Amino acid sequence: MKQPIQPLYMDKHDTLRFQQNAIVRYLLDHGGIDMNRLAMLPFEDEDRMQFAQLIGYSLSGFGELSYTTNTVYDAAERMARLGITEEQARIVVMSEHLTDLRDALRKPMARLFGVHPDDLGGE
Repeated sequence: MKQPIQPLYMDKHDTLRFQQNAIVRYLLDHGGIDMNRLAMLPFEDEDRMQFAQLIGYSLSGFGELSYTTNTVYDAAERMARLGITEEQARIVVMSEHLTDLRDALRKPMARLFGVHPDDLGGE
């Protein structure tokens, strides 16, 4: 985790949105460079995700950005929906990914070891 996830809030239009940073927003609006120019510069995806959050992107719009990872989006969504911290949300998401992976591997691993899938344990 290179960058933290900004807190989320519900705006006056009932849109779930990242809490913007007023300085970053001001620099974007008055700094002489626009989003199209920024898109052409060689920034890391982690920095692009953080920037989108700092300028107050909606959560749904953030999820549609080409550089947004499912892991960061899912963690932000869990933060908002479950009212939990970023750390807790990241743990929930990673636990879900591990459960999905375990479930997806159950049958192939059973075939590989010549056992019934139920013999591999788990839920």
